[in-house]
Amino acid sequence: MDEPYFYRNKSQYAFGVYRGKTVAGVYQSSTHNIVDIDSCLLTDKKADEIFTVVKKLLKSFKLKPYDEKTGSGFLRHLLVKTAFKSGETMVVLVTATREFPKKRSFINALVKNCPYITTVVQNVNSKFTAMVLGDKSEVLYGDGKITEELCGMKFRISPKAFYQINPVQTEVLYGKALEFADFNGTEEIIDAYCGTGTIGLIASNTVKSVMGVEINKDSVKDAKENAALNGVRNISFYAADAGKFMTELAENGKKIDAVIMDPARAGADIPFLSSLVRLSPQKVIYVSCNPETLARDLAYLTKNGYKVRKIQPVDMFPHTEHIETVVLLTKKEINHE
Repeated sequence: MDEPYFYRNKSQYAFGVYRGKTVAGVYQSSTHNIVDIDSCLLTDKKADEIFTVVKKLLKSFKLKPYDEKTGSGFLRHLLVKTAFKSGETMVVLVTATREFPKKRSFINALVKNCPYITTVVQNVNSKFTAMVLGDKSEVLYGDGKITEELCGMKFRISPKAFYQINPVQTEVLYGKALEFADFNGTEEIIDAYCGTGTIGLIASNTVKSVMGVEINKDSVKDAKENAALNGVRNISFYAADAGKFMTELAENGKKIDAVIMDPARAGADIPFLSSLVRLSPQKVIYVSCNPETLARDLAYLTKNGYKVRKIQPVDMFPHTEHIETVVLLTKKEINHE
């Protein structure tokens, strides 16, 4: 990354109590001990500004942070999502209780201090859990979502929606994936683990049709909204297990030219990989966030008719040990291998 600072468009801050005093910041690695911070070199500067204002408002409105030991208190987490291209900013206040004393005054003061905020959401998480967000949310200001632009497409982002956290390098990553794919406009492709449809929608301009498959129904709903937002008509989304979906296509004799797969850190499981081999697309574009599971999955695919043609790491998470990798695999030519 050319400028590897302030790149995170999603920032989370934890609030708690230590020796009777408020602490706010980030968790110490592998613990629930909160490290008190004022700013971070990786998060968007707007997020740190909002964090500073929320800390001050918490004190002036006499609202207490959540105390894990006693289960009492109000504010547990602050989540800020920023859209780098549009400038829209979402604030999610994760509270232990639905009751929000002086709610309207608090929100007015927050927006007055940070006028670039476009929406504020209260999320209630009363459970003793490591999960940041709870099940219930209420929009307090704006419409509860922000719109970001990526590779010429617009995407609506909700509090729980997955979205790549480094928008600058995401364009590099997806650009490299499409460069490797080298589509000519006639292909029918599958976007497996499609999430909210990001890479499938971006690829839709270069192929005949796209089928996006995702097991999370909420993500599929967002994906359909994103397709409508961009006027894309050659893409369809299915809430299904991607492996089973591809197995059914293979059983029905459906021909697919390429599969783009972007699984979670755990990689792909054997049922998925076996269904991919059975479907037998000419090209597989594997986008991975975990080199270990990538190596494991490539070992399976190269033993079952595929050959790695190109591989390119992308610096997606500067100053951390994590990296994204794009791999192009194609069917082995029996005559030459």
